[in-house]
Amino acid sequence: MAEEKAAQTSGVKATLGLTGLTINAMALIAPGAFLWLTYALQCQYGAPLAGQDMWAGIALALLLCFATAISYAELSKLYPGAGSSYFFAEQAFLGKTTHRRYARFAKFIVGWSSHLYYWVYPGVMVGVTALLTGYILGQLWPATFNAGFPSLIFMSVFCVIFSYGVSYIAYRGVVGSTGVNMAINVIQITALIVFSVIAIAYRVKHPDGSQGYTLDQDGTPTSVVYETEKDKDGNPQPKKIKDPKTGEETYSVMKGADGKDKPIALTYAPDQAITSADNPDPNIKEKVLSFQFHRTAGSVTSPHSMSFVIIQACIAILILVGFESVTSMGEEAVNPKRDIPIAVLASLGIQGLFCYFLEYFAANYFLNSGYTMTTAAGSSAPIGDMMYIVGTWLFGSASAGKAFMMIQAFTVFLALIGTTLSCVSTGARVTYAMGRDEEVPSHFGLLHGTHLTPHKTIWTLAGLSAVIGIISIIGAFWGPAAPTDDALKALPKNGWYSLGVPATHDIAAARPNLLLVTTLVSNFGTFVLYMLTCLTAMIAFKEHHTFREVKHSVIPMFGFVANLVCMLFYLVGPFTVDGMSWKESYIALGVAAVWGIYGLRYFFKTSKVKGKSVWIDDAPAGTVPPAGSASTAVSVVPSGVNSSN
Repeated sequence: MAEEKAAQTSGVKATLGLTGLTINAMALIAPGAFLWLTYALQCQYGAPLAGQDMWAGIALALLLCFATAISYAELSKLYPGAGSSYFFAEQAFLGKTTHRRYARFAKFIVGWSSHLYYWVYPGVMVGVTALLTGYILGQLWPATFNAGFPSLIFMSVFCVIFSYGVSYIAYRGVVGSTGVNMAINVIQITALIVFSVIAIAYRVKHPDGSQGYTLDQDGTPTSVVYETEKDKDGNPQPKKIKDPKTGEETYSVMKGADGKDKPIALTYAPDQAITSADNPDPNIKEKVLSFQFHRTAGSVTSPHSMSFVIIQACIAILILVGFESVTSMGEEAVNPKRDIPIAVLASLGIQGLFCYFLEYFAANYFLNSGYTMTTAAGSSAPIGDMMYIVGTWLFGSASAGKAFMMIQAFTVFLALIGTTLSCVSTGARVTYAMGRDEEVPSHFGLLHGTHLTPHKTIWTLAGLSAVIGIISIIGAFWGPAAPTDDALKALPKNGWYSLGVPATHDIAAARPNLLLVTTLVSNFGTFVLYMLTCLTAMIAFKEHHTFREVKHSVIPMFGFVANLVCMLFYLVGPFTVDGMSWKESYIALGVAAVWGIYGLRYFFKTSKVKGKSVWIDDAPAGTVPPAGSASTAVSVVPSGVNSSN
């Protein structure tokens, strides 16, 4: 067995300029991947109406993230080097006479709470990658797999293989170079721009009453209406006819009065944009309103309800996090004090203000009577469906449309490998730093003798990510994502679907959506981490000679309050917003609360056992922390672990 090392200087050469730092920060945000991954969640939660404020929710989340990013940028100026929230908290408190005694407690709280983000986030990535792969299998082999409801057995096996495969790359110390990250970013951003332009063109070229496309029962785009017949249970279904020569079954196309195939006519009528239906509860006479599509481009960007905006913002935070990772690259930066603050803000601005604003506008503007938000909420990959439809329209055939979608899906999968690797590296770095400080079990602070990576931390995170990924996909089609009874009946009858298929829609709908639960747990960890970072910034610059009221007080306070409001909204939102389930948010809040309570208990108990002082009373303010503290730990992580907390 290779000798384990508890400390090893990295010897990293400073080579990264502003462009390199920005590109590396952008690798974790991955705008092309997250549009595909989170759009369904954003359609589902707060259904049936909150989806209409998806774009406005991203704008609010972006504002919140910018407030936090400014705090990170300012802290990286004050404490240049291999920084992180864990390091920033300790330095900020040690530098103040009135706060220094709380330095150890502050850095532990920041480090511990960040684990709720960095340990859960990789598992969410593993789960959504499994869903993406399952969707692709359904498109390639529709007789064996269903793209709309991927096989739980396949996805579970995939979660284990993918989690340990990516972790093995991290264990070997192989990470994406700036050149690789540049290539991935160029590919995925180009792909999403192409899709966005085509999606907007589709809507513009299909005014009210024009012939458009929808997906048939098999998930294939069609621009004509099929005849229907009743199945054995009396439910309508498309009628199939058999070709007498080939024996191949095809759908029977309905004919119009002129004897021609009846086209699918798109409509943007008000009563179709927001539909009304009877409440499933017979005791409630009030109709249920469901948002289906935007009637105008202005409706996409206009906020319709503050409650809906906050709901969407609390999901959208998942797609924006990662900008802070560049603060760990101080040793690799040629001019860290100048370039890292700019890279933090530039990475968020490029991908948030440009990429996400464009692609989410395009995806929401595309929605129409042929493909509604209700349809999107019931799909495992609504963006894939949209790409299939617009590709079929643009290139003239369903096969060409599928090829276009598959190419786009490949760019998403490529980005996900890099993103998940960054997630695992980030989680490993946080735990490694705390392990070196003996704030968590010390074996987490050991490096592999050959690869110089925190191998025990990485393998622990690999197993945890696989478990969280499996939990996520087990309940990915519960709650608001529950498939209809007809969709469940249409699933392939083979061994791949022998487990994990609910008996009825009502059974699945009554359960909490576990993918949403794990997403919210990760997001709540993000909210807490960002709150504490904003608080750290206010403390760090208090009475400092560079203090500026707006940058160091107003903006961090806004970030702190905004993050807190988003978390607290999940306590009251389920009782004030129609369609917002309490199950997912309260389960996630419960997990966050348990993690916090256990962390406090662990901190005080281990401090007593180890004889470590909880409060610092003997070191003068501004004293450099002793060897083994966070300020040393974060600077010795090998280059194979290249993200931050």
